[in-house]
Amino acid sequence: MKIEMMNTKFVNPMKNSIKLILFSALLLIMGACTEDFLNLTPQDRLTFDDYYNNVEEVRAGTASLYGYPWFGFNDKFFWLAGDCMSGNLYYTYDQEGQYYYFTFTAGNSHLSDGWKSLFRVISYANSIINDMPGQAAANGVAQTDIDAAVGEARFIRGIAYYILAEFWGEVPIVENNTELISNNDLILPKNTCTSIYEFIRRDLLYASENLPAIDPEPGRVSQWAAKGMLAKLYLTMAQNGGSDATDNFEQAKQFAADVITNSGLSLLEDYRDLFLLANDNNEESLFALQWMKGGYSLGNSRNANWARSSIIADQQWGGGKGCTYDFTSIIDTADLRSPQIFMTLGDYYPELNTADGGYTYNFETENPENADNPLESPNEVLNHLKKYVVGRAEDNNGEVGIDQDAANNVYILRLADVYLVYAEAALGTGETSTDATALQYFNAVRARAGLEAKTEVSFMDVLNERRVEFCLESMFWFDIKRYYYRDADAALAYLNTQKRHWIYTRISGSEDPNLFTSYELDSLRNDPVVVTLDDMYLPIPTEEVQTNYLLDPDEPAVEYEFSGE
Repeated sequence: MKIEMMNTKFVNPMKNSIKLILFSALLLIMGACTEDFLNLTPQDRLTFDDYYNNVEEVRAGTASLYGYPWFGFNDKFFWLAGDCMSGNLYYTYDQEGQYYYFTFTAGNSHLSDGWKSLFRVISYANSIINDMPGQAAANGVAQTDIDAAVGEARFIRGIAYYILAEFWGEVPIVENNTELISNNDLILPKNTCTSIYEFIRRDLLYASENLPAIDPEPGRVSQWAAKGMLAKLYLTMAQNGGSDATDNFEQAKQFAADVITNSGLSLLEDYRDLFLLANDNNEESLFALQWMKGGYSLGNSRNANWARSSIIADQQWGGGKGCTYDFTSIIDTADLRSPQIFMTLGDYYPELNTADGGYTYNFETENPENADNPLESPNEVLNHLKKYVVGRAEDNNGEVGIDQDAANNVYILRLADVYLVYAEAALGTGETSTDATALQYFNAVRARAGLEAKTEVSFMDVLNERRVEFCLESMFWFDIKRYYYRDADAALAYLNTQKRHWIYTRISGSEDPNLFTSYELDSLRNDPVVVTLDDMYLPIPTEEVQTNYLLDPDEPAVEYEFSGE
């Protein structure tokens, strides 16, 4: 079955070419997803009797790994677990708000969505890794093209397992779905974190050795993405300690340095440009989820989930969301990143509401037709989310749909991350570092933000820089986990002393809602959020444990038996 590319118009066809192929590939697999992460059927594979006839069809198969199967993860779970739990995003409503308070259970629907989505990604990757090579080779596809496609799939699988390991810890390693189904071997044990890290390492190493240095289609991963993630993996393992810690810190530095000095990639000059839809797949992006306008589950839903009001988006559920007081209180007043992360009083955005000359943020916007029902109202943190909010279709050359399907990418790894990985690795187990190269990379990130250079860097300096640089990119929980591996008591104290529960209340009798002086901080109305050791790993969803008793918390994890390379 030959896949034809659809003649769809995008803002920048070169930068979005992978999305054209992705959409075509999805015509094969939509509706083939299963509900249980292990109860997979052969129809969930991309292999067809007359498929993988040429390299174009092989690449159409791998294109499917960049978007749709990630939707359940990206839609809510990623930012709930990555931003709310880490103390960056304020939201208190229903099952979503449970992540802010750490009150969710194994029955939380968003927890289940994230788990299933990640294992769906793994099942798609496994189909390509295990089912594609033989058929493609029989059809005359060059071995280098087959190896590169397997490298793409193993990179994606490695990323999915990295995320699973940092959120859940011990999870089953699923290496070949087809083989498990054939053998009716569906009750798998959890594997140890050590095994999972080694599994990820092997996948990423294979990808680094078989992916091209530059892919002709922007958006696809290259060997530099794999090396960047290897740097982050080695850093994670190093912070976990053990006899290999020193070597792992050094490996993290070497892989990070290789990417920084040899990839040809560079930081964008303006932080704002990173989050404009027209700049998808820019020279700072190493790996990003590729979303498109095309209907629900194909697009990036953050624009709808995070937009404040109908003035800036056709769909909007972000009125009660904002950055926590704890986060906004640590921002340097000179930091140029601030208005690109969250919107607050007086901030102006020419890219939003372009038909009316842009959008200026006020706490309250009057309704000329009903004074008692404002068009916009203040929330409890006096700010709303900006990052990944791109506005309407007319603000983005038509690339925002009406079904939660904006076409802006979601970053998983960008070059600034690799810069700060190097700085953290250079610290090792020490308290501070004056390493010249580490300071060069650390200060490059700060320079773009308009901040002064430092002459010495500590672990907390790196942690706080990462918190600001990647706020609302759902990565900060992974940083906190490395802090936890490094010093569990200190990491818990860090979480438990956050002022995430502090909110603003309107002063009685104040007349102007658009003045900061009309509000006062209230540190007593909400109870402080208490985080315990048990909260550092998420529970496996109830329905999965009911299906597979070996996933029960009391069941021990086992070492994975590796075969081959």
